[in-house]
Amino acid sequence: MNRPQDAFGPLLKSWRNRRHVSQLDLAMDAGMSQRHISFLETGRSKPSRYAVRQICEALEMPAAEHDVMLVSAGFAPQSTDASWNAEVRAAVDASIDQLLMSHEPYPAVSIDRIWNLQKTNESAQKFFAVVGGTGQPNLLRDLFSPGILRDNIRNWSEVTRALFRLLDLEVARRPHDADGQNLLEELKSLPGVAEAIAARSRDHPAPVLSVEFLVEGTELRLFSLIATVGMSMDATLDDLRIETLLPADEQTRSWFKRFE
Repeated sequence: MNRPQDAFGPLLKSWRNRRHVSQLDLAMDAGMSQRHISFLETGRSKPSRYAVRQICEALEMPAAEHDVMLVSAGFAPQSTDASWNAEVRAAVDASIDQLLMSHEPYPAVSIDRIWNLQKTNESAQKFFAVVGGTGQPNLLRDLFSPGILRDNIRNWSEVTRALFRLLDLEVARRPHDADGQNLLEELKSLPGVAEAIAARSRDHPAPVLSVEFLVEGTELRLFSLIATVGMSMDATLDDLRIETLLPADEQTRSWFKRFE
């Protein structure tokens, strides 16, 4: 987050080009003049905090990138505003706990943008233990690495290809996310991952990809739903994801009754 204060102009131009909008289009969306946008990009003018917010909203930038833009313009990031963040975070945490518990007996987890585990319900803990999870905090690293969990996923290559694409898209949203970029490179270097990513998809994929596990001689098929915090202007809250796993057939539904 430590960026020189003269970096705002190049960052603004980079984001405008990423969004494929002209200076005039951005000016209209942000409620400014085209001349002012031009001066901001060249460094002839310095933005106010309000102007940074207007530009970031017009460019639909993630909250973390909004913070980067603020710092580059010489302001404190909005995510450090503790006057309201603690109260909101407490409410969000309580709601997440309720969602996780209410999803029993099926697995549910709270993760961040790169699949680092934050919280789990009891069924998730039991299920990952049964299928061979190692307990490491990053779910993708656990799924992609050679081991019992990977061996128990019958369609591992297909799942790997889909999950890697999701992570790649998440990292693309935040070009200054070094942690995400490093994880992408690490995962791609694991045995078999590059080949799985490069493999061609089948001609007629199912409308929803299910993860197919073979557990204790029983085939289990689960698909996932992912929820995010709506309209978040805070990078920490913007990172939160709730992933709930759901049975894709009756056999899987019956198997999970053991966790009731």
